[in-house]
Amino acid sequence: MVFDSSRWAHFRPRDGDVIVCTSYKAGTTWTQMLCALLIHQTPDLPAPLGELSPWLDLQVSPIETVVADLDAQGFRRIVKSHTALDGLPYYPNVRYVVCGRDPRDVFMSLQAHLANADILQAMRLLAAQGVELVPPPPLPDDINERFKVWLTTGCFEWEADGLPFWSHFRHAERFWAHRRLPNIHFLHYADLKADLAGQMRRLAGLLGVDVEPEKWATLVEAASFEAMKSNADRTAPDAHHKLWRDNRGFFHKGENAQWRGVLSEESLRFYEETTRARYDPTLLAWLERGSLVVGDPKTL
Repeated sequence: MVFDSSRWAHFRPRDGDVIVCTSYKAGTTWTQMLCALLIHQTPDLPAPLGELSPWLDLQVSPIETVVADLDAQGFRRIVKSHTALDGLPYYPNVRYVVCGRDPRDVFMSLQAHLANADILQAMRLLAAQGVELVPPPPLPDDINERFKVWLTTGCFEWEADGLPFWSHFRHAERFWAHRRLPNIHFLHYADLKADLAGQMRRLAGLLGVDVEPEKWATLVEAASFEAMKSNADRTAPDAHHKLWRDNRGFFHKGENAQWRGVLSEESLRFYEETTRARYDPTLLAWLERGSLVVGDPKTL
């Protein structure tokens, strides 16, 4: 397996640590960048984002090395995870930040992600750590058939969907169940697209960060999709591990509703029927539309 949540047993939390724990293709890197910009208050971050905010669960580096690098950071730390809350330790003294995204857009973004990933490089790095990566089974060429597989087949016995990765829905569901805890905070991709400056100010409040007024414009610009893509060698996740065929290609489109005109009406009906039968409709409404439309998860 590419990642292993048991590695968290080696982590020693500090007061104020931030754990960005978002599903794949749902704004993880964006959320890490927002947190880093707010904490360091400069676009000139002290290290590339993937090194500054490592994916602790990822098994391409020894956990001892990852923890030692984090322990050496003398500033407030930001740690990445793709693990659902029932697989993470709960620390009352840290902030958990989750970003939601329309599942249909997650699926569309995943297609570009799979095409850009250097699987052979991942296999080499994992093998060096004694981990065997078994490539996922071939997926249908037809996008609508592939969507149906994603909605009906899981990689784990406790999940009903998500192949070739884990369940985007269940990941959100595990945090949603504990959304009223004071240190679990929610962003949404659509909200960030609609009002990046406003959402950054909101996140600053959630993290307890005061930003000098004259710095806001520069920080918001550095958080834009265009700025992150143009600086992809420093902003793409795990760029130092060379996991991508093209670092700029990691930032594919960054758009909402990419599924419109691509997924068939039959596929969209199947999506509605399948997800509504399986998951909380309030959670689904929030995932599909965001807080600016549906409301704050804390109050739903």
